[in-house]
Amino acid sequence: MAKGRILFVNQQIFPYNQNSVLANVGRFLPQGIQDKGREIRTFMPRFGSINERKNQLHEVIRLSGMNLIINNQDHQLIIKVASIPSARMQIYFIDNEDYFYRKMEVLDKNNVLFEDNDERTIFFARGVLETVKKLSWQPHIIHCSGWFASVLPFYVKRPYRDNPIFTSSKMVISLFDDDFPGSLNPSMEKKLKADGATPKDLRHYKEPTYVNIMKAAIDFSSGVVLFSEKVNPELIEYAKTQKKPIVEYCADEKIHLDKINELYASLIGKIED
Repeated sequence: MAKGRILFVNQQIFPYNQNSVLANVGRFLPQGIQDKGREIRTFMPRFGSINERKNQLHEVIRLSGMNLIINNQDHQLIIKVASIPSARMQIYFIDNEDYFYRKMEVLDKNNVLFEDNDERTIFFARGVLETVKKLSWQPHIIHCSGWFASVLPFYVKRPYRDNPIFTSSKMVISLFDDDFPGSLNPSMEKKLKADGATPKDLRHYKEPTYVNIMKAAIDFSSGVVLFSEKVNPELIEYAKTQKKPIVEYCADEKIHLDKINELYASLIGKIED
């Protein structure tokens, strides 16, 4: 079997974030897949809660400096990198002074969603894809974990679909029990429309609740992986009605990893590197 190239896009990765299920998946899934002989790249947001000195982050000048336009405003893309030597993993961080310098991740001090979380997710998704383009690294699979990465499947399959780096990429979305109350900014629909979304693409973004943005991610993905016994049942049922292959949750991490790797193999098919 050709080993394949897997791009992991994570909301959290341990040890840069708290020791949560989401952070642990971000840390150990890429390592496990790399240990199976596949080539990986891993991205996450550079949230302000991450201590750059302690974790030895440094800016990659050759990848930084591009301006991304979000809602008619320019925002500079800054790329930083750090390593986890014990796992032989390099982590790329998407950073920007407007979106990621605050100390909280997605909720303010009153546990309310930041009003600009929609723009932050858009910037993160586009920042990842623009950086992968600069790296000239063509992923066979792009696996997104965490709702903060959920808009990336839309970008791969719509605005970036004609880019040769992503033309053949298959999307996989992870589902956790990370529901948030309320919704993201309702202007998210307008911002995605400006980036090339069709009315059909936008049907779930008219009211960007957790369930709706994850349904949109499922629409643009070729496979779904469950990482909790408490995943919102509406999302599981939706994935089934859309006939998406699903890797069920398994408490045995080795078996779960094998099933995920099998999903990748089925989506990649025969690859000629």
